[in-house]
Amino acid sequence: MANVTIKDVARLAQVSVATVSRALNGHGNVAEDVRERVFAAAKDLRYTPHAAARSLSSRRTQTLGVVLPDLHGEFFSELMRGIDQVAREHRLHLLVSSYHGHPEEQGVALAAMRGRVDGLLVMSPYLDVPAPLGESLESSLPVVLINSQSAGEGVAALGVDNHGGAFAMIEHLVHGGHRRIAFIAGPADNYDAHERLRGYREAMARFAPGVAPWVLQGAFDEASGHRAGLALLEGERPDAVFAANDMMALGCLFAFAQAGVKVPQDIALAGFDDIPLARYVHPSLTTVRVNISELGARAARMLIAQVAESAPAASQVHSLVPELIVRESSASVRRPRAGGDSS
Repeated sequence: MANVTIKDVARLAQVSVATVSRALNGHGNVAEDVRERVFAAAKDLRYTPHAAARSLSSRRTQTLGVVLPDLHGEFFSELMRGIDQVAREHRLHLLVSSYHGHPEEQGVALAAMRGRVDGLLVMSPYLDVPAPLGESLESSLPVVLINSQSAGEGVAALGVDNHGGAFAMIEHLVHGGHRRIAFIAGPADNYDAHERLRGYREAMARFAPGVAPWVLQGAFDEASGHRAGLALLEGERPDAVFAANDMMALGCLFAFAQAGVKVPQDIALAGFDDIPLARYVHPSLTTVRVNISELGARAARMLIAQVAESAPAASQVHSLVPELIVRESSASVRRPRAGGDSS
């Protein structure tokens, strides 16, 4: 149908033009049955709001900006899946940018979003960047940080209890009979990696007192996990290996398989994140589950709520509690007690 206007939709739905506008723009002050009637009328008439006209009338772009350190890998694809699902539910578009793992380019990516989005979802996992994150954010623009250090007052943040998740994993491994537990750490400048390492160290001190921490450097990718796995086989071997993310755990698993080392019979293995692949490898991977898509979805909902209020949020930090997922790779063992008594 040619030249359908918002008035035609209002007439068919038997509501005012203002109600149609509020419903189509996702405002909360519209009854659900009225909203459904408006959407049905718009669909029947094949009505599509003119994007430019909507932006001029509402002073909004109907677009959310997403700035991530990278777009490669299962973590980021799952995160974007959650964000995109919520955006589609609210009939919003996404403008996505990455600074390709180079923190010095973070400010450039953020600056490119100005004037083009109604709010920003930002992941800035670096402990040290050339300029503080807060200096790169527009004070009047709603922002939600994901898995990032605080950017100061007036910025909402959503993250994962990385410390608690790592602590729970070490408790599980020690209670399963493992004592010499090696840890494949993530990048030294990464906030998530720092918190997972802190959880490992504190849990080892609590549950395996007298056992020295055993830390190998990794980079949150399969290759670094593979290198760490090979290094662990060169001398005295650990009882178990805990990798700071699943991708490194899978690389380590491959190194063990190449060397004929059986998991978990010879060395137990665990990861962090619970990416979809973790349950399909052999043996299936024990890990700490972060509902990655829900992390993205919840961050998007927080941002949309800010945008609807037309103001940045008060400083608030929310945390998702990860879940310990025990699978085949971390079977319990019975180790002899001092003096050789294994009873």
